[in-house]
Amino acid sequence: MAPLTTVTRALARSSPAAALLRPLTAAATMSTSPALRDASSTYQSPFKGESDSTKMPDFTKYMSKNGGGNQVFSYFMVGALGAISAAGAKSTIQEFLKNMAASADVLAMAKVEVDLGAIPEGKNVIIKWRGKPVFIRHRTASEIDEANQVNVASLRDPQSDEDRVKKPEWLIMLGVCTHLGCVPIGEAGDYGGWFCPCHGSHYDISGRIRKGPAPLNLEIPAYDFSDDDKLVIG
Repeated sequence: MAPLTTVTRALARSSPAAALLRPLTAAATMSTSPALRDASSTYQSPFKGESDSTKMPDFTKYMSKNGGGNQVFSYFMVGALGAISAAGAKSTIQEFLKNMAASADVLAMAKVEVDLGAIPEGKNVIIKWRGKPVFIRHRTASEIDEANQVNVASLRDPQSDEDRVKKPEWLIMLGVCTHLGCVPIGEAGDYGGWFCPCHGSHYDISGRIRKGPAPLNLEIPAYDFSDDDKLVIG
């Protein structure tokens, strides 16, 4: 019969607890070896600060030797590209404005020059300006006096004769009735000026409405005298 101690050892080796304790005993035996102890004692965590063995690489030899030369070149390129872009934008806008501008024939109609020397005193002349008729009257002295004797306060559209002319002898107006756009007849009507036969509007020798449905006086266009005998309308 085997001794009692031998049987006890056999049971201990075959038990589950003994099987779990064997790896732990082997790990403890390995950790106590001199080589592992030296390796664990020299290990340093990278999260505990900078280590003497950790050094940043030196990039000095890759840096530019001329200091701020690259910045100057960058500024030059940015400025040059900005100037080129501005010039291109200016050229584009100029071409667009040229295309949108009025044509030569339209500009020619914008202003009309009239020779006043060819208009005798007491006569009317009708010219065309921007598609509208323009009345030019060379008034006599009696017509000027008649226009100035009118009581302005009694007019439907109060306006003195001197406010409607730059030179008393020359009356320049648009020949368009202010009622419905008809063309009045000169030297006609109850006041010796102009008469619109369409609806019976009467204008005096200054082109002011005196009778009929028209609400306003005949319009005065923009004009100037470039010379004593030259009239520029527009």
